[in-house]
Amino acid sequence: MAKNPKILSIVLAGGEGTRLMPLTRDRAKPAVPFGGVFRLIDFPLSNLVNSGYMQTVVLTQYKSHSLDRHISTVWRFFAVARQLRLPCSGSAATWQALVSRLCDAIYQTINIIEDVQPDIVVIVGADHVYRMDFQQMVQQHIESGAEFTVAGIRQPISQSNQFGVIEVDPEHPNMIKSFQEKPQTTTGLPDDPNSILASMGNYVANTDALFEALALDEKAEDTKHDMGGDIAPYFAARNEAGVYDFNSNEIPGATPTDHAYWRDVGTLKQFYDAHMDLISYVPEFNLYNTEWPIYTLSGNLPPAKFVHAGRDRLGHATDSIVSPGVIVSGGEVHHSVLSPNVRIHSWSQVVDSILFDGVTINRRARVYKAILDKNVVLTENSTVGIDTEHDLARGFTVTPEGITVVPKGTVVDD
Repeated sequence: MAKNPKILSIVLAGGEGTRLMPLTRDRAKPAVPFGGVFRLIDFPLSNLVNSGYMQTVVLTQYKSHSLDRHISTVWRFFAVARQLRLPCSGSAATWQALVSRLCDAIYQTINIIEDVQPDIVVIVGADHVYRMDFQQMVQQHIESGAEFTVAGIRQPISQSNQFGVIEVDPEHPNMIKSFQEKPQTTTGLPDDPNSILASMGNYVANTDALFEALALDEKAEDTKHDMGGDIAPYFAARNEAGVYDFNSNEIPGATPTDHAYWRDVGTLKQFYDAHMDLISYVPEFNLYNTEWPIYTLSGNLPPAKFVHAGRDRLGHATDSIVSPGVIVSGGEVHHSVLSPNVRIHSWSQVVDSILFDGVTINRRARVYKAILDKNVVLTENSTVGIDTEHDLARGFTVTPEGITVVPKGTVVDD
Protein backbone atom coordinates (compact mmCIF):
# COMPACT_ATOMS: atom_id res chain seq x y z
CA MET A 1 0.00 0.00 0.00
CA ALA A 2 1.30 3.44 -0.95
CA LYS A 3 2.27 5.81 1.86
CA ASN A 4 -0.37 8.30 0.72
CA PRO A 5 -2.97 6.08 -0.98
CA LYS A 6 -5.32 7.51 -3.56
CA ILE A 7 -8.91 7.45 -2.33
CA LEU A 8 -12.14 7.34 -4.32
CA SER A 9 -15.45 7.52 -2.44
CA ILE A 10 -18.75 6.16 -3.72
CA VAL A 11 -22.11 7.23 -2.30
CA LEU A 12 -24.95 4.76 -2.84
CA ALA A 13 -27.92 7.09 -3.35
CA GLY A 14 -30.32 4.88 -5.30
CA GLY A 15 -32.64 4.00 -2.42
CA GLU A 16 -36.38 3.88 -2.99
CA GLY A 17 -37.37 4.52 0.63
CA THR A 18 -40.69 2.65 0.62
CA ARG A 19 -40.96 2.85 4.41
CA LEU A 20 -40.86 6.65 4.18
CA MET A 21 -43.88 6.90 1.90
CA PRO A 22 -45.50 9.31 1.13
CA LEU A 23 -42.36 11.46 1.58
CA THR A 24 -40.64 9.39 -1.14
CA ARG A 25 -43.59 9.30 -3.50
CA ASP A 26 -42.01 11.91 -5.78
CA ARG A 27 -38.36 11.89 -4.68
CA ALA A 28 -35.51 9.51 -3.92
CA LYS A 29 -34.89 8.76 -0.26
CA PRO A 30 -31.56 10.66 -0.15
CA ALA A 31 -33.39 13.75 -1.48
CA VAL A 32 -35.86 13.85 1.44
CA PRO A 33 -35.54 17.18 3.32
CA PHE A 34 -34.15 17.02 6.83
CA GLY A 35 -33.55 19.48 9.64
CA GLY A 36 -35.16 22.45 7.90
CA VAL A 37 -32.61 23.32 5.21
CA PHE A 38 -30.79 20.05 4.49
CA ARG A 39 -31.43 16.89 2.50
CA LEU A 40 -30.29 13.46 3.63
CA ILE A 41 -27.62 13.32 0.89
CA ASP A 42 -25.92 16.37 2.45
CA PHE A 43 -24.77 14.35 5.48
CA PRO A 44 -22.59 11.71 3.75
CA LEU A 45 -21.25 14.24 1.25
CA SER A 46 -20.37 16.68 4.05
CA ASN A 47 -18.64 13.89 5.98
CA LEU A 48 -16.56 12.97 2.94
CA VAL A 49 -15.61 16.57 2.15
CA ASN A 50 -14.74 17.28 5.80
CA SER A 51 -12.63 14.10 5.77
CA GLY A 52 -10.66 15.51 2.86
CA TYR A 53 -12.04 13.13 0.22
CA MET A 54 -12.91 15.25 -2.79
CA GLN A 55 -13.20 12.63 -5.53
CA THR A 56 -16.67 11.19 -5.12
CA VAL A 57 -19.09 9.31 -7.34
CA VAL A 58 -22.77 9.47 -6.41
CA LEU A 59 -24.86 6.60 -7.76
CA THR A 60 -28.44 7.78 -8.30
CA GLN A 61 -31.35 6.02 -9.91
CA TYR A 62 -34.83 5.87 -8.33
CA LYS A 63 -36.84 9.07 -9.05
CA SER A 64 -33.56 10.91 -9.07
CA HIS A 65 -34.62 14.17 -10.74
CA SER A 66 -34.81 16.25 -7.55
CA LEU A 67 -31.72 14.54 -6.14
CA ASP A 68 -29.68 15.20 -9.30
CA ARG A 69 -30.85 18.83 -9.29
CA HIS A 70 -29.90 19.27 -5.62
CA ILE A 71 -26.44 17.75 -6.15
CA SER A 72 -25.69 19.74 -9.30
CA THR A 73 -26.87 23.08 -7.88
CA VAL A 74 -25.70 22.75 -4.27
CA TRP A 75 -22.53 20.70 -4.37
CA ARG A 76 -21.03 22.28 -7.45
CA PHE A 77 -21.62 25.64 -5.79
CA PHE A 78 -19.09 24.85 -3.05
CA ALA A 79 -15.46 25.43 -4.00
CA VAL A 80 -14.44 22.65 -1.58
CA ALA A 81 -16.52 20.18 -3.56
CA ARG A 82 -15.70 21.23 -7.11
CA GLN A 83 -13.87 17.98 -7.79
CA LEU A 84 -16.90 15.84 -7.03
CA ARG A 85 -17.90 13.70 -10.00
CA LEU A 86 -21.67 14.21 -9.90
CA PRO A 87 -24.10 12.69 -10.60
CA CYS A 88 -23.68 9.17 -11.94
CA SER A 89 -26.68 7.00 -12.79
CA GLY A 90 -26.12 3.25 -12.58
CA SER A 91 -26.34 1.32 -15.81
CA ALA A 92 -28.45 -1.58 -14.50
CA ALA A 93 -31.39 -2.42 -16.74
CA THR A 94 -33.98 -1.11 -14.30
CA TRP A 95 -33.89 1.00 -11.15
CA GLN A 96 -35.23 -2.00 -9.23
CA ALA A 97 -32.07 -3.91 -10.09
CA LEU A 98 -29.87 -1.11 -8.79
CA VAL A 99 -31.85 -0.63 -5.59
CA SER A 100 -31.82 -4.32 -4.71
CA ARG A 101 -28.25 -5.06 -5.85
CA LEU A 102 -25.94 -2.58 -4.15
CA CYS A 103 -22.69 -4.28 -5.05
CA ASP A 104 -23.96 -4.71 -8.62
CA ALA A 105 -24.32 -0.92 -8.74
CA ILE A 106 -20.61 -0.66 -7.97
CA TYR A 107 -19.76 -3.44 -10.43
CA GLN A 108 -21.57 -1.51 -13.16
CA THR A 109 -19.30 1.49 -12.50
CA ILE A 110 -15.98 -0.35 -12.53
CA ASN A 111 -15.01 1.67 -15.60
CA ILE A 112 -15.25 4.87 -13.55
CA ILE A 113 -13.14 3.37 -10.76
CA GLU A 114 -10.56 2.21 -13.31
CA ASP A 115 -10.36 5.72 -14.75
CA VAL A 116 -9.52 7.17 -11.33
CA GLN A 117 -7.23 4.25 -10.38
CA PRO A 118 -7.60 4.58 -6.59
CA ASP A 119 -5.74 2.40 -4.12
CA ILE A 120 -8.73 2.37 -1.78
CA VAL A 121 -12.48 2.76 -2.31
CA VAL A 122 -14.68 4.21 0.43
CA ILE A 123 -18.33 3.16 0.05
CA VAL A 124 -21.06 4.92 2.05
CA GLY A 125 -24.84 4.97 2.14
CA ALA A 126 -26.93 8.12 1.80
CA ASP A 127 -29.80 7.57 4.22
CA HIS A 128 -28.38 8.05 7.71
CA VAL A 129 -27.85 11.10 9.90
CA TYR A 130 -24.41 11.24 11.54
CA ARG A 131 -20.96 12.80 11.52
CA MET A 132 -17.94 10.65 10.72
CA ASP A 133 -14.28 11.26 9.92
CA PHE A 134 -13.59 8.61 7.29
CA GLN A 135 -9.85 9.28 7.41
CA GLN A 136 -9.74 7.58 10.81
CA MET A 137 -11.50 4.50 9.43
CA VAL A 138 -9.20 4.36 6.41
CA GLN A 139 -6.14 4.66 8.64
CA GLN A 140 -7.24 1.70 10.77
CA HIS A 141 -8.03 -0.26 7.60
CA ILE A 142 -4.49 0.24 6.34
CA GLU A 143 -2.86 -0.57 9.69
CA SER A 144 -4.93 -3.74 10.19
CA GLY A 145 -3.91 -5.25 6.86
CA ALA A 146 -7.54 -6.05 6.04
CA GLU A 147 -8.73 -6.09 2.44
CA PHE A 148 -12.24 -4.96 3.40
CA THR A 149 -13.41 -3.06 6.51
CA VAL A 150 -16.95 -2.56 7.80
CA ALA A 151 -17.97 0.30 10.12
CA GLY A 152 -19.89 -1.06 13.11
CA ILE A 153 -22.10 0.47 15.80
CA ARG A 154 -23.83 -1.07 18.82
CA GLN A 155 -27.58 -1.55 18.48
CA PRO A 156 -30.26 -3.37 20.55
CA ILE A 157 -30.40 -7.11 19.82
CA SER A 158 -34.13 -6.73 19.13
CA GLN A 159 -33.19 -4.86 15.93
CA SER A 160 -30.82 -7.53 14.61
CA ASN A 161 -33.17 -8.31 11.70
CA GLN A 162 -32.69 -4.74 10.43
CA PHE A 163 -28.89 -4.78 10.15
CA GLY A 164 -25.90 -6.78 9.10
CA VAL A 165 -24.61 -8.32 12.35
CA ILE A 166 -20.86 -8.48 12.97
CA GLU A 167 -19.20 -11.11 15.17
CA VAL A 168 -15.69 -10.01 16.12
CA ASP A 169 -12.74 -12.37 16.49
CA PRO A 170 -11.97 -12.26 20.26
CA GLU A 171 -8.25 -12.75 19.63
CA HIS A 172 -8.16 -10.03 16.95
CA PRO A 173 -10.81 -7.45 17.95
CA ASN A 174 -10.34 -5.43 14.74
CA MET A 175 -11.16 -8.42 12.53
CA ILE A 176 -14.54 -9.98 11.71
CA LYS A 177 -15.11 -13.62 12.60
CA SER A 178 -18.49 -13.86 10.84
CA PHE A 179 -21.04 -11.57 9.21
CA GLN A 180 -24.80 -12.21 9.06
CA GLU A 181 -27.10 -10.04 7.00
CA LYS A 182 -30.35 -9.23 8.89
CA PRO A 183 -30.64 -12.50 10.88
CA GLN A 184 -33.96 -13.26 12.58
CA THR A 185 -32.10 -14.50 15.67
CA THR A 186 -28.56 -13.99 16.89
CA THR A 187 -26.49 -13.89 20.07
CA GLY A 188 -25.56 -10.70 21.89
CA LEU A 189 -22.11 -9.33 22.59
CA PRO A 190 -20.02 -11.02 25.30
CA ASP A 191 -19.94 -7.83 27.39
CA ASP A 192 -23.56 -6.87 26.61
CA PRO A 193 -25.97 -9.75 25.78
CA ASN A 194 -28.71 -7.25 24.88
CA SER A 195 -26.68 -5.59 22.14
CA ILE A 196 -25.19 -6.47 18.76
CA LEU A 197 -22.48 -4.87 16.65
CA ALA A 198 -24.37 -3.71 13.56
CA SER A 199 -23.03 -2.69 10.18
CA MET A 200 -23.52 1.01 9.45
CA GLY A 201 -23.47 0.40 5.71
CA ASN A 202 -20.08 2.11 5.34
CA TYR A 203 -17.17 0.15 3.88
CA VAL A 204 -13.50 0.63 3.02
CA ALA A 205 -11.91 -1.74 0.50
CA ASN A 206 -8.63 -2.21 -1.29
CA THR A 207 -9.50 -1.69 -4.95
CA ASP A 208 -7.91 -4.85 -6.37
CA ALA A 209 -9.52 -7.09 -3.74
CA LEU A 210 -12.89 -5.40 -4.26
CA PHE A 211 -12.70 -5.91 -8.04
CA GLU A 212 -11.94 -9.59 -7.54
CA ALA A 213 -14.83 -10.05 -5.10
CA LEU A 214 -17.29 -8.20 -7.36
CA ALA A 215 -16.25 -10.21 -10.41
CA LEU A 216 -16.78 -13.49 -8.55
CA ASP A 217 -20.10 -12.27 -7.17
CA GLU A 218 -21.30 -11.22 -10.62
CA LYS A 219 -20.78 -14.79 -11.91
CA ALA A 220 -22.21 -16.56 -8.84
CA GLU A 221 -25.69 -18.06 -9.01
CA ASP A 222 -26.47 -18.19 -5.27
CA THR A 223 -26.06 -14.46 -4.60
CA LYS A 224 -28.24 -11.43 -4.02
CA HIS A 225 -25.45 -9.12 -5.20
CA ASP A 226 -25.52 -7.31 -1.88
CA MET A 227 -22.61 -5.61 -0.12
CA GLY A 228 -23.68 -6.81 3.32
CA GLY A 229 -25.23 -10.12 2.33
CA ASP A 230 -22.52 -11.35 -0.04
CA ILE A 231 -19.36 -9.23 -0.25
CA ALA A 232 -18.76 -8.76 3.49
CA PRO A 233 -19.27 -12.49 4.26
CA TYR A 234 -16.90 -13.31 1.37
CA PHE A 235 -14.08 -11.35 2.96
CA ALA A 236 -14.97 -12.57 6.48
CA ALA A 237 -14.71 -16.20 5.35
CA ARG A 238 -11.20 -15.46 4.03
CA ASN A 239 -10.18 -13.75 7.32
CA GLU A 240 -9.69 -10.54 5.37
CA ALA A 241 -12.53 -8.45 6.82
CA GLY A 242 -11.86 -5.82 9.45
CA VAL A 243 -14.29 -3.89 11.65
CA TYR A 244 -14.10 -0.23 12.61
CA ASP A 245 -15.76 0.75 15.89
CA PHE A 246 -17.71 3.95 15.18
CA ASN A 247 -17.58 4.81 18.88
CA SER A 248 -13.84 5.50 18.50
CA ASN A 249 -14.42 8.14 15.82
CA GLU A 250 -13.51 11.60 17.11
CA ILE A 251 -15.10 14.65 15.50
CA PRO A 252 -13.78 18.20 16.07
CA GLY A 253 -16.30 20.24 18.02
CA ALA A 254 -18.33 17.22 19.15
CA THR A 255 -19.96 17.23 22.58
CA PRO A 256 -20.33 14.29 24.96
CA THR A 257 -24.04 14.28 24.08
CA ASP A 258 -23.67 13.93 20.32
CA HIS A 259 -20.48 11.86 20.25
CA ALA A 260 -20.93 8.83 17.96
CA TYR A 261 -24.51 9.87 17.14
CA TRP A 262 -25.96 7.80 14.28
CA ARG A 263 -29.58 7.63 13.22
CA ASP A 264 -31.20 5.31 10.71
CA VAL A 265 -34.08 7.41 9.33
CA GLY A 266 -35.58 4.66 7.19
CA THR A 267 -39.04 4.75 8.77
CA LEU A 268 -41.43 7.63 9.44
CA LYS A 269 -40.99 7.17 13.20
CA GLN A 270 -37.19 7.19 12.94
CA PHE A 271 -37.34 10.24 10.67
CA TYR A 272 -39.61 12.05 13.13
CA ASP A 273 -37.55 11.06 16.17
CA ALA A 274 -34.34 12.27 14.53
CA HIS A 275 -35.92 15.70 14.11
CA MET A 276 -36.95 15.74 17.75
CA ASP A 277 -33.29 15.01 18.60
CA LEU A 278 -32.33 18.26 16.86
CA ILE A 279 -34.57 20.49 18.97
CA SER A 280 -33.98 19.01 22.41
CA TYR A 281 -32.56 21.46 24.97
CA VAL A 282 -29.16 19.77 24.72
CA PRO A 283 -29.39 18.40 21.17
CA GLU A 284 -28.45 14.78 20.67
CA PHE A 285 -27.27 15.82 17.21
CA ASN A 286 -25.78 19.30 17.13
CA LEU A 287 -26.33 21.08 13.83
CA TYR A 288 -24.39 24.06 15.17
CA ASN A 289 -20.95 22.41 15.19
CA THR A 290 -19.03 24.79 12.93
CA GLU A 291 -15.85 22.71 13.16
CA TRP A 292 -17.52 19.88 11.19
CA PRO A 293 -20.23 21.66 9.18
CA ILE A 294 -23.05 20.05 7.26
CA TYR A 295 -23.01 21.82 3.90
CA THR A 296 -26.09 22.80 1.92
CA LEU A 297 -27.60 25.77 0.14
CA SER A 298 -30.98 27.10 1.24
CA GLY A 299 -31.22 29.86 -1.37
CA ASN A 300 -31.16 33.64 -1.23
CA LEU A 301 -33.73 33.97 1.53
CA PRO A 302 -34.29 36.69 4.12
CA PRO A 303 -34.08 35.93 7.85
CA ALA A 304 -37.09 34.48 9.64
CA LYS A 305 -39.62 37.05 10.82
CA PHE A 306 -42.03 37.12 13.77
CA VAL A 307 -44.84 39.65 13.81
CA HIS A 308 -47.75 40.66 16.08
CA ALA A 309 -47.13 41.08 19.78
CA GLY A 310 -50.64 41.38 21.17
CA ARG A 311 -51.68 39.61 24.32
CA ASP A 312 -53.97 37.23 22.41
CA ARG A 313 -52.10 37.38 19.09
CA LEU A 314 -48.41 36.75 19.65
CA GLY A 315 -46.27 35.48 16.78
CA HIS A 316 -43.66 33.25 18.43
CA ALA A 317 -41.76 29.96 18.34
CA THR A 318 -40.33 28.02 21.29
CA ASP A 319 -38.00 25.00 21.41
CA SER A 320 -37.99 24.98 17.61
CA ILE A 321 -35.82 25.29 14.52
CA VAL A 322 -36.99 28.10 12.23
CA SER A 323 -35.38 28.32 8.79
CA PRO A 324 -34.73 31.40 6.61
CA GLY A 325 -37.70 32.81 4.77
CA VAL A 326 -40.22 31.77 7.44
CA ILE A 327 -42.86 34.25 8.65
CA VAL A 328 -44.67 33.56 11.90
CA SER A 329 -47.48 36.10 11.81
CA GLY A 330 -49.49 35.96 15.02
CA GLY A 331 -49.32 32.17 15.27
CA GLU A 332 -47.79 29.81 17.83
CA VAL A 333 -45.06 27.26 17.11
CA HIS A 334 -43.74 24.86 19.75
CA HIS A 335 -41.23 22.00 19.58
CA SER A 336 -41.25 21.91 15.79
CA VAL A 337 -39.00 22.23 12.73
CA LEU A 338 -39.97 24.79 10.09
CA SER A 339 -38.32 24.64 6.66
CA PRO A 340 -37.79 27.68 4.41
CA ASN A 341 -40.71 29.82 3.25
CA VAL A 342 -43.23 28.43 5.74
CA ARG A 343 -46.09 30.76 6.70
CA ILE A 344 -47.80 30.60 10.09
CA HIS A 345 -50.83 32.88 10.29
CA SER A 346 -52.70 34.40 13.23
CA TRP A 347 -54.12 32.29 16.02
CA SER A 348 -52.84 29.06 14.43
CA GLN A 349 -50.91 26.41 16.37
CA VAL A 350 -48.10 24.08 15.30
CA VAL A 351 -46.89 21.64 17.97
CA ASP A 352 -44.45 18.69 17.81
CA SER A 353 -44.39 18.83 14.01
CA ILE A 354 -42.12 18.99 10.94
CA LEU A 355 -43.08 21.37 8.14
CA PHE A 356 -41.33 21.15 4.76
CA ASP A 357 -40.70 24.04 2.35
CA GLY A 358 -43.56 26.32 1.43
CA VAL A 359 -46.16 25.01 3.90
CA THR A 360 -48.91 27.50 4.76
CA ILE A 361 -50.90 27.32 8.02
CA ASN A 362 -53.81 29.72 7.79
CA ARG A 363 -55.72 31.39 10.62
CA ARG A 364 -56.88 29.25 13.54
CA ALA A 365 -55.62 26.05 11.90
CA ARG A 366 -53.99 23.51 14.22
CA VAL A 367 -51.24 20.95 13.59
CA TYR A 368 -50.13 18.40 16.17
CA LYS A 369 -47.48 15.66 15.84
CA ALA A 370 -47.42 15.73 12.06
CA ILE A 371 -45.10 15.83 9.05
CA LEU A 372 -46.38 18.16 6.33
CA ASP A 373 -44.64 17.72 2.98
CA LYS A 374 -43.76 20.53 0.61
CA ASN A 375 -46.43 23.14 -0.27
CA VAL A 376 -49.16 21.70 1.97
CA VAL A 377 -51.83 24.29 2.77
CA LEU A 378 -54.14 24.25 5.78
CA THR A 379 -57.14 26.53 5.25
CA GLU A 380 -58.70 28.51 8.09
CA ASN A 381 -59.86 26.40 11.07
CA SER A 382 -58.61 23.13 9.55
CA THR A 383 -56.71 20.53 11.59
CA VAL A 384 -54.09 17.80 11.18
CA GLY A 385 -53.08 15.38 13.91
CA ILE A 386 -55.96 16.23 16.24
CA ASP A 387 -58.39 13.43 15.26
CA THR A 388 -56.76 10.20 14.02
CA GLU A 389 -59.94 8.80 12.50
CA HIS A 390 -60.54 12.03 10.62
CA ASP A 391 -56.93 12.00 9.33
CA LEU A 392 -57.30 8.42 8.09
CA ALA A 393 -60.63 9.19 6.45
CA ARG A 394 -58.94 11.96 4.44
CA GLY A 395 -56.33 9.50 3.17
CA PHE A 396 -53.42 10.70 5.29
CA THR A 397 -50.80 8.27 6.60
CA VAL A 398 -50.91 7.77 10.39
CA THR A 399 -48.17 5.70 12.01
CA PRO A 400 -48.82 3.38 14.99
CA GLU A 401 -47.15 6.05 17.13
CA GLY A 402 -49.74 8.63 16.04
CA ILE A 403 -47.60 10.64 13.60
CA THR A 404 -49.76 12.02 10.77
CA VAL A 405 -48.10 12.55 7.37
CA VAL A 406 -49.68 14.77 4.72
CA PRO A 407 -48.43 14.38 1.10
CA LYS A 408 -46.88 17.13 -0.97
CA GLY A 409 -49.18 19.82 -2.32
CA THR A 410 -52.26 18.74 -0.35
CA VAL A 411 -54.86 21.38 0.50
CA VAL A 412 -56.47 20.54 3.86
CA ASP A 413 -59.80 22.30 4.10
CA ASP A 414 -61.55 20.67 7.05
